[in-house]
Amino acid sequence: MKKNMFDTVRVVPVVVIKNIEDTVPTLSALCEGGLPVAEITFRTACAADAIRLGVEKFPDMHIGAGTVINAEQANAAIAAGATFIVSPGLSPEVAAVCKEADVPYIPGCVTPTEIMQALSLGITTLKFFPANVYGGLSAIKALSAPFPQVKFLPTGGVDMNNICEFLAFEKIIAVGGSFMMKGDIKENCKKLMEVIQ
Repeated sequence: MKKNMFDTVRVVPVVVIKNIEDTVPTLSALCEGGLPVAEITFRTACAADAIRLGVEKFPDMHIGAGTVINAEQANAAIAAGATFIVSPGLSPEVAAVCKEADVPYIPGCVTPTEIMQALSLGITTLKFFPANVYGGLSAIKALSAPFPQVKFLPTGGVDMNNICEFLAFEKIIAVGGSFMMKGDIKENCKKLMEVIQ
């Protein structure tokens, strides 16, 4: 992540690209709105191509891959130029691919057991997903006591109404979500940046 993405980024937009021609306008809108980062999900057939195109057209953006659930997808994302990999859960095989490629891996972990597994793999930045289902901010605060070395990226249920509350907690490195992707992306991002600044 150009060297730590989270030094400058507090929000990670979760971006679903269904048609490759949507890539440039979508990423342009994020950048123009003041949010030069995108987690392009591997839920669509053109995900790897969208990452490749994004990396080529927007060299200053942090472009990663989301919803990566196996080594094959991780390899494809890294080959396309993804600078970080996010999973809904913890995959040792994805962790191994990312470690080999020296690409940051942010797996989804919501229980003490999953967090301990991540720590055993040397991973200390974890996605907390879906945050609203697994207890939100109060759960993150409770888990931070036994795991002080962990930083969380809550995703799911975070929006304009509660984002400042999440970001105020020092163990939350950033928040993720697709709430800014509905409607006018550029204007949504501008409003979001005003809210968190």
